[in-house]
Amino acid sequence: MPAAARIIVNADIPGPTISRHVYGHFAEHLGRCIYGGFWVGEDAETPHVGGIRKDVVDALRELAIPNLRWPGGCFADEYHWRDGVGPREARPRMVNTHWGGVEEDNSFGTHEFMALCELLGAEAYVAGNVGSGSVREMSEWVEYLTRSGSSPMVELRRQNGRDEPWPVRFWGIGNEPWGCGGHMRPEAYADLARQYATFCRDYGDNVLYRVAAGASEDDVAWTEALMRAVAELRTGPFPALPFQAVSVHYYTIGGTWTAKGSATEFDEDDYWRTIRAAQRIEPLLRQHIAVMDRYDPDREVGLVVDEWGTWWDVEPGTNPGFLFQQGTMRDALVASLTFDVFHRLAERVVMANIAQTVNVLQAMLLVDEQTGALVRTPTFHVFEMSTVHHDAVAVPVHVAAPTGERDVDGTAVRTVSASASVRDGRCHVSVSNLSAEPLDVELDLRGSAVRTFSARLLAADAGVAHNTAQRPDAVVPRAVDDALVPTAAGVRLTLPPHAFAVLSAS
Repeated sequence: MPAAARIIVNADIPGPTISRHVYGHFAEHLGRCIYGGFWVGEDAETPHVGGIRKDVVDALRELAIPNLRWPGGCFADEYHWRDGVGPREARPRMVNTHWGGVEEDNSFGTHEFMALCELLGAEAYVAGNVGSGSVREMSEWVEYLTRSGSSPMVELRRQNGRDEPWPVRFWGIGNEPWGCGGHMRPEAYADLARQYATFCRDYGDNVLYRVAAGASEDDVAWTEALMRAVAELRTGPFPALPFQAVSVHYYTIGGTWTAKGSATEFDEDDYWRTIRAAQRIEPLLRQHIAVMDRYDPDREVGLVVDEWGTWWDVEPGTNPGFLFQQGTMRDALVASLTFDVFHRLAERVVMANIAQTVNVLQAMLLVDEQTGALVRTPTFHVFEMSTVHHDAVAVPVHVAAPTGERDVDGTAVRTVSASASVRDGRCHVSVSNLSAEPLDVELDLRGSAVRTFSARLLAADAGVAHNTAQRPDAVVPRAVDDALVPTAAGVRLTLPPHAFAVLSAS
């Protein structure tokens, strides 16, 4: 007999709204994410729009990407934006010291990035340079992008071919200042963050949402330093909210930082250690939220998880500085259970950005170097299936799974994950079967008279299953409406091993 789980959803108890921005993405000048991923140049034979690869844009539009973070990452703190504007042939070159030591020709800069965002229908999330830049440099970048009327930066933008400003709300004040962004102490960075935020100004109707670069993993002392800096300004002689959010970075690593493990060659123990690491994000975020609540009980400051996802050893034969890894069903399940966490913590978690969008880490898309074929990863499909949760209202979910835990090196790991939301009169329930055995799921939908159900399923025979240029549809979602069995309380569905499903009631 398959294992069983009862998913109880209280559809009439509204919780916080799940911001669509927790489904954000990240595009760094790293490996083949920008060059060879998004950007092929205006002279390329590959179909493009102004140098931006068309099939990549078309695929990503299926995900309704809400925001895109750029230019880094570690690269942000060595990037000087003026090098990436003006005629491309006149732009200076630099060395990307963080990622492979390759030469960066700056052909993809501010205007190209904003054109990409417009093609995707995504908001820009710009990470400024605090590590090697200046307050003036970042302040002028804000002016260049968002100010209308007349000013030195506005005139420079017009010389470079753009008359009207762009709407750019989201600004990151540096990146990982505790590490590649400058190896700073938290108090030193907190002072800089307040200084930079002061000079990044609102122009016209463009009201900035400033994100202070936050902690690595469980470093709650870093979060406390930032929140203390907020509280001091709020109660000082000139009350102000210096930044609207703080960030945190968390990567799921099944091994260690020095031996992360293979993306495609792993055994059952490796798999479960990865699931255990992925589930760690919830107690970790709750620790940061507890610190934030002490200083900000009204929850005016948001928490932004602007780097998350799996991180494996690079694929054999590839540049170790390019962070290219294959994406499997295991990665997809890490994404699905992470979204369940974001949904539960939606009152405080207001934005997130998976690392990264194309060809790097837990990518949505892989561009095959030999054939140029575009491959959608299983993680891509989790994002697409989850668009039903964008800006929906989270509702309580209780998972009753008597056999739904597994011991992993002395830690109890849940084998079932779920969350639910309501939007436009429809209830959507995400359910993940993390185990290698089938799972009978009974959905008990309470507080709703709706009894018309449908379902989509993403599943694979093994966690290692993945898509390639030769087998692009090895792992794809499919409708399973005919497998639904009506019950007095809702519906029943048997999930295969390693499966993610979205059940919809209307």
